[in-house]
Amino acid sequence: MDFALIDFFARYGHILAGITWIGLLYYFNFVQGEYFKVADGGSKVDAFTQLVPRALWWFRWAAMLTFLSGLVLLGMRGAGATQDIAIGATLGTFMFLNVWLIIWPNQKILIASNEQVKAGGEALPEAAAAAPKAALASRTNTLFSVPMLFFMVSSAHYSHGAVSTSTSLMAALAIIVLLQVNAIMGKQGPMTTVSGVISHGFILTAVLWAVIELL
Repeated sequence: MDFALIDFFARYGHILAGITWIGLLYYFNFVQGEYFKVADGGSKVDAFTQLVPRALWWFRWAAMLTFLSGLVLLGMRGAGATQDIAIGATLGTFMFLNVWLIIWPNQKILIASNEQVKAGGEALPEAAAAAPKAALASRTNTLFSVPMLFFMVSSAHYSHGAVSTSTSLMAALAIIVLLQVNAIMGKQGPMTTVSGVISHGFILTAVLWAVIELL
């Protein structure tokens, strides 16, 4: 078996699916979300019944392919994985789980609610709680995407060495876990605005880099 060929196609698939996934993530947060803030009720209903389901299909399955191809790459590297990859993969894994366990289930509720409104009925009662849950997880994924991409790239071009139980790596992972806990039960805070989530994505990247570089 030509492992080099498998590695190449896994990497190619990982990058291609990742571009699709993160591109749609940014579309949802930077374009669609901002449009929904100013759109009238009828336009929102139409978008949720015609546009959003199509975009979410590509979004969630691109996330799945990115995750699975990433597992193949990690499996082929084994002990050769770097601390940078450990951080990037942790961020990517939480992002994947957020898509399938928080964003998609809550978006299904919103889609069903808007379909009911379009048919002349009332919005589903649970839709009011589903919207902020999906939004928080989506904002967190946008926050995570900046350091995730940074550490994926640095693993090949500015590596911090092999994975270990170093204080620096454990501290970096602890920060990520705390932010993920907030994604499940916290609030958007400074991530409410587009500029806020972008700027804090770079701040988080700098903090994680400093932890790995200096501790």
